[in-house]
Amino acid sequence: MPGTAIDQDIELIIEDVGGGGGGKPPVLGGGGGDDSSGKRRRPLQPSPRRYYTGVTLAILSILMFFMALASAFIVRRGSNDWIPVHIPAILWVNTLILLASSLTLELSRRRLASSDLRGFRALWFLTTGLGILFVAGQVFAWRQLLLQGIFVASNPASSFFYIFTGLHGVHLLGGLGALLYVLLRNFDRAKVSRPVAAEIVGHYWHFMDALWVFLLALLYLGK
Repeated sequence: MPGTAIDQDIELIIEDVGGGGGGKPPVLGGGGGDDSSGKRRRPLQPSPRRYYTGVTLAILSILMFFMALASAFIVRRGSNDWIPVHIPAILWVNTLILLASSLTLELSRRRLASSDLRGFRALWFLTTGLGILFVAGQVFAWRQLLLQGIFVASNPASSFFYIFTGLHGVHLLGGLGALLYVLLRNFDRAKVSRPVAAEIVGHYWHFMDALWVFLLALLYLGK
């Protein structure tokens, strides 16, 4: 009968697809993460280039912002109401601390490159501590000026002093957060490796060091 023949054909097709004919079942959808051998593929990791691009754009935007402030500082310095601010001595100590933090950061990256994770953590922790010490020193410098009766609105020179040191401190706090991220993050499940993260944070931290040296020189010459 025609119905019986059709049933037999369907049974033969099912047996062939199910493995009776030696074939493999087709992979449907393509989104299960399995390759042709049946092994599960690891998800693709994002390219490190995107992180380098991100930190480069951040550095350029911060640089342009401070260059605009520096231009306004130079123009405003020639006004009659400009009263130079005596730079607290603690700022020179803070500068040495910040430069030392760049040194310890590079030493920690070398330890990481040599697979000395313990040495890396110790030096990276020291870098973070030096950064915190720098911020504390900046707050101490502000306190010294406040005790002398020098406030943000006292005169244009004092306004620029607080603006430069305050905005730099805010951006440096972002760098401290990044240092803590590299120190405490479990990179086994991260989308970026620890060496790449350490290098990216290092670029930002060195930039903040160089920016501070420039700002300090600007403030000193503006006395």
